[in-house]
Amino acid sequence: MKGKSVIIKVIILAAVLVFLLNPSLNPFLGAESKATVSAQLQETFGVLAGGTAGVFSAPKIITLLALIAAIWLIFTVVNYALTKISSFRKRASSVITLVISLVKYAAVLVAVIWGLSILGVNVGAIFASVGVLSLIVGFGAQSLIEDTITGIFIIFERNFEVGDYIVLDDFRGRVRKIGIRTICIEDDGGNLKIVNNSDIRNFQNRSEKLSLAVCDVGVSYDADLRQVEKELLDSLEEIYARNTDVFEEVPVYKGVEGLDASAVTLRFTVQAKEENVFAARRRLNRELKLVMDEKNIEIPFAQLVVHQGE
Repeated sequence: MKGKSVIIKVIILAAVLVFLLNPSLNPFLGAESKATVSAQLQETFGVLAGGTAGVFSAPKIITLLALIAAIWLIFTVVNYALTKISSFRKRASSVITLVISLVKYAAVLVAVIWGLSILGVNVGAIFASVGVLSLIVGFGAQSLIEDTITGIFIIFERNFEVGDYIVLDDFRGRVRKIGIRTICIEDDGGNLKIVNNSDIRNFQNRSEKLSLAVCDVGVSYDADLRQVEKELLDSLEEIYARNTDVFEEVPVYKGVEGLDASAVTLRFTVQAKEENVFAARRRLNRELKLVMDEKNIEIPFAQLVVHQGE
């Protein structure tokens, strides 16, 4: 459905363009007005002003298609080469994603200007008549310039790079792409967030240092706390040995975190890479549960004591 709507829009816009470029087709204009409009169009758009019959001749269409094919081929080759280079180093990947984005915009701009020249449009007259500054403002390029400059600063200041985990507002995810205007962030659920570079202000880079996975477990008030601590501490080296693919070091016992209504809460932590922090927490939870089952350490559940009056 989306593809069909795009085709319909293109057809409608093309029809409107043909109508506007042929004043003789406009029934609402008088002969004098048609002549004035034709002269103005001729000055700005060259041969297009005289109608579209001579514009889309076979030689011009073939030349235009060859131009599009050539630019597309060059962009594909450059894109492939830069992508291959970016796979070697993380730093290169961040820079090259921005370069690819720049090349894409440049290719489109060259194709449009060159294509109009092939069709006979006086591109130089267009730029001269509206002025470069007026053209920038007219296309609302102020935001584009701001996004582009911010993207360049992101790359060279190395605040974050492709592959880093960042927290932007309330969204946590891995940076998948840094473009000339936007960055793409993907969370652990595969959801993508596209953000304009100029909107990136307050964020955290979670990949610069190791992250901390936290596990809180409760033991019964009736248990011997010193004995429980000793047995759990003696098991931490074995827990680490079984999970070296996720844990970056041996888990650490932090102490008594709280005296809750039904349990004494003990806190354990382990260092892990940001991409593994949730997996590390799940692994640590599981390992501590297995150890407590093996050592017959009771994990209490919420209890309600009811006193009956006489």
